[in-house]
Amino acid sequence: MAQVLEFKLPDLGEGLTEAEIVRWLVEVGDVVAVDQPVVEVETAKAMVEVPCPYGGVVTARFGAEGTELPVGAPLLTVAVGETAPGRPAGDGSGAAADGARDGASGREPAAEGSGNVLVGYGTSQAPARRRRVRPAAPAVNGRSRAPEPVRETRPAGTPQAAPGARTGRTAPADGPVPVISPLVRRLARENGLDLRKLTGSGPDGLILRADVEHALRAAGTQDRTGTTAATAPAATTTAATPATPAATGGPARSTAGAASVTRVPLKGIRGAVADKLSRSRTEIPDATCWVDADATELMRTRAAMNAAGGPKISVLALLARICTAALARFPELNASVDTGAREIVRYADVHLGFAAQTERGLVVPVVRDAHTRDAESLTAEFARLTEAARAGTLTPAELTGGTFTLNNYGVFGVDGSTPIINHPEAAMLGVGRIVPKPWVHEGELAVRQVVQLSLTFDHRVCDGGTAGGFLRYVADCVEQPAVLLRTV
Repeated sequence: MAQVLEFKLPDLGEGLTEAEIVRWLVEVGDVVAVDQPVVEVETAKAMVEVPCPYGGVVTARFGAEGTELPVGAPLLTVAVGETAPGRPAGDGSGAAADGARDGASGREPAAEGSGNVLVGYGTSQAPARRRRVRPAAPAVNGRSRAPEPVRETRPAGTPQAAPGARTGRTAPADGPVPVISPLVRRLARENGLDLRKLTGSGPDGLILRADVEHALRAAGTQDRTGTTAATAPAATTTAATPATPAATGGPARSTAGAASVTRVPLKGIRGAVADKLSRSRTEIPDATCWVDADATELMRTRAAMNAAGGPKISVLALLARICTAALARFPELNASVDTGAREIVRYADVHLGFAAQTERGLVVPVVRDAHTRDAESLTAEFARLTEAARAGTLTPAELTGGTFTLNNYGVFGVDGSTPIINHPEAAMLGVGRIVPKPWVHEGELAVRQVVQLSLTFDHRVCDGGTAGGFLRYVADCVEQPAVLLRTV
């Protein structure tokens, strides 16, 4: 007999708690192989194709496209050891065919190991929990249909609820709200719905998503017909009274005001950015210092490099090279704070993050081991990660693990900023636009290429002297790139 295994949404990266289904890659009845991508999801960090660690026949999918699921929620179920009805036994994945042969001989299907190691998956054995497979429905166009959902049975004589009724118990005014799913709470919160005024239809009065959606549909219908809110307590019957202008004008003004307000859910990348920046402002006592620098020689150096042939060197790569040299002199800033242990954690390697604005929002890809790269290698890696960010194909590993961030906000045409530190890092260097300005050069007034540099740092990891020394060294390298030759 086939064994039905449940594949749950795995932990796709550091700190991720949910993902949105973008596109299903398989249908119910399809035969899948071990590690075959089955669904494309969008997390707060990237777009990811999720591979299934089991091989067999897809018997159910959970969640439509556009649905947000928490980590650990079921994604789909796979019947291991069963071939799709209407297909030859040798068709499909090897795992499904082998499982069918094992089932016919009375042996348990052999568990295959998953090469793609997901958190909670990738083991060599299947879970011990088993579920009985219901008889498959007749094939339609060569593809099996999803099994009928298991319906709750009632003892004889138990009255059945009327269609459309919401059964269960209402939450007490001063007690906990009977809701388990965080998605249900979020749906109610985003639509301004008071869960205490709902009656749950689940076991023991549990409020389900269907209850919230039913209440929202009812409220929308009443708004269109001009009736009162469905959640108001039932009023006693009173004699009809003529409507006054104030009574009729109030709801009309309220509805017009509500129509002019747009609510945008904080989810996906926007929600992740909001949470991270809020945490940074809450936990990190940051301070900012800044300085203007003459970048004329830096631009001339870049022009000379590019004139020599070979790949073009970007300004961002030269600034990154200066950053890594400065961090070697001031390692206090290549650190983070472990608040639980009350310790400063300093890193020997520099994993340099850089801010990249995309259509999906702000992301911070990370250049691994930036301190070991030259300007040419840094230019290539910046270009690769920027293209992946715009395409939405960055992996969670490419978006985490940074130790210091370089923020080139000059691309937006601004001179200065006081950036928020990318938690849990300890510092961020901001670079404004490079523009011609009057500048005193060698005792005379001249037009030079000037840039403003700013450093925001965690005051717990160092004092102002260290931060000022770091920023001054960066400015010196910008003004006289030959300073870098001492550390090359």
